[in-house]
Amino acid sequence: MISYKENFSLKSLNTFGIDAKARYYTEVNSVLDLINILSSEKFKTCPKFILGGGSNVLFTDNYNGLVIHIKLNSIEKIAEDERFVWIKSEAGAKWHDLVMFTIENNWSGIENLSLIPGSVGAAPMQNIGAYGVEIKETVDSLDAYEINTGALKTFTNAECKFGYRDSIFKQELKDKYIIASVTFKFNKNPISFNLDYGDIKKTLGDIKIEDLKIKTVSDAIINIRQSKLPDPKIIGNAGSFFKNPELEKDKFENLKIKFPDLPGYILSDEKIKVPAGWLIEKCGWKGKKIGNVGVHEKQALVLVNYGSASGAEVWDLAMQIQKSVKEKFDITLHPEVNKI
Repeated sequence: MISYKENFSLKSLNTFGIDAKARYYTEVNSVLDLINILSSEKFKTCPKFILGGGSNVLFTDNYNGLVIHIKLNSIEKIAEDERFVWIKSEAGAKWHDLVMFTIENNWSGIENLSLIPGSVGAAPMQNIGAYGVEIKETVDSLDAYEINTGALKTFTNAECKFGYRDSIFKQELKDKYIIASVTFKFNKNPISFNLDYGDIKKTLGDIKIEDLKIKTVSDAIINIRQSKLPDPKIIGNAGSFFKNPELEKDKFENLKIKFPDLPGYILSDEKIKVPAGWLIEKCGWKGKKIGNVGVHEKQALVLVNYGSASGAEVWDLAMQIQKSVKEKFDITLHPEVNKI
């Protein structure tokens, strides 16, 4: 039987720590729960929002509808051959738990994505990535329920239409499917690692790692993230608030004339990626505090809730930052966080 709670506080269920309330709230602890909810009257008549780990969402007001919290969290091996192993994880499992599961078993592919908050089900929606790796490289397929019909559909990697912090579930299929599980394909015998992004090599040296393994790469990533990013349990935040903009090569080169220290990462012959944090810092926002909100002192890409901020205050700060970057660099920053 489905249990609903009314006027339910979501403060502990979003990493920004925003005290928004849901008109109705329910939890999904089994596939049967999800099937029953899909056919329920409340689901059919109310606005609905699917909540995973709450790490990529900003509630700017109370939610006048039904919040469905996915808590399915099993992780299991379903197949393997000499080179690869296939792992199926339910959507409610914590992303970092999945990463640790692969590391404990010496399977490679997502070690660079260590310590990213959030759930497995939310990860493919925005094709999470960090330190030169995106999950589109390891997703084999995923199972999702169509909201209107309740039908279960399997999406291949290609059908997910992964892009930079993007997928079909943020575009033409937005709000049309609920992801139930994701199947990943990992390498059982890693022969190389992605160490060229950020401070990975430097950190490996600093912590005196000589024997390169999956776990040592993960340890370096965790060390970097903990040194630069605030713990949401201590200071409310959703990690990177904005996407790194991708510029046409001509535009990048013209900006480079005016701003010689502008960093850029080549994506193709026509596209250059620019760090959004650098742009924000150059506009004077790093470490700035306005009332209950601010920009983190160590990472300008992270907006923080210093206490009792509302989601509207956080969003207002984000829009001020967006405006200043546009005025200084003629670059429009796009939020990575899902505004509700």
